[in-house]
Amino acid sequence: MGVSMDTAKAWVERWELQQQRYAVDREERFTVITDVVERATAGRTRPLLLDLGCGPGSLSARLADRLPQAEIVAVDMDPLLLELGRTHHSDSARYVDTVIGEEGWTDALGLERPLDAAVSTTALHYLPEPVLLDTYRRLAALLRPGAVLVNGDHFPPDEAPCADLTAYVGRRRAERTGGHAHEDWQSWWTAAARDPELADLFAEREQRLAGLGGGAGDEDLTTGRHAALLRQAGFRHVTPVWQFGDSAVLVAVKDDAGT
Repeated sequence: MGVSMDTAKAWVERWELQQQRYAVDREERFTVITDVVERATAGRTRPLLLDLGCGPGSLSARLADRLPQAEIVAVDMDPLLLELGRTHHSDSARYVDTVIGEEGWTDALGLERPLDAAVSTTALHYLPEPVLLDTYRRLAALLRPGAVLVNGDHFPPDEAPCADLTAYVGRRRAERTGGHAHEDWQSWWTAAARDPELADLFAEREQRLAGLGGGAGDEDLTTGRHAALLRQAGFRHVTPVWQFGDSAVLVAVKDDAGT
């Protein structure tokens, strides 16, 4: 069910444009995440990084460009996006097909040493809060002391009356930078479903999604609630390092003394 390099390139490029509609200052967010990882792994000869919910490898590719010595494991459950990543960003990461949060998902990663950093962008909000807490705990166990968990996503403010303001500021920013001009999420998937080269992968994706079931994620968890869950999971040090509107990068540092 592989795809050609030309096909993968075309669909990944369309994915990049489509995602600009939803992630405010997406490229800057990627850059900030990479800055944090670069700082946290300074002096390590071959840092081990985990990209959670990697999609077609957008963040992994940027990490690999900045940190070519890093070993990157990129994980997702979407067979179509994973195949696009494996083909178009084949040198960036080792791609792993598993469902984050399911029983035994960390075993599928095949890690042979502690992680130096775990990163995610607009992916963990799909997890219900109890599953998110368990995921944070499992990541704390995989990270070496002093390593970081970096999560870039949309986090509503802790004070509810401010939520409309941060969302509005972010939406206006997206409009000014042209994000509104690109196709949306549904249009991208509708078009992908019509590509004969992606047909088998799309069918597998639909079958897998239908079999997952489960509850919806908690997309409205605030920055403060994420920080509380991270501390409950064992991370003593949690802070946002960048924000525009409600788009933010939240960093949790594993205590040098362990968790």
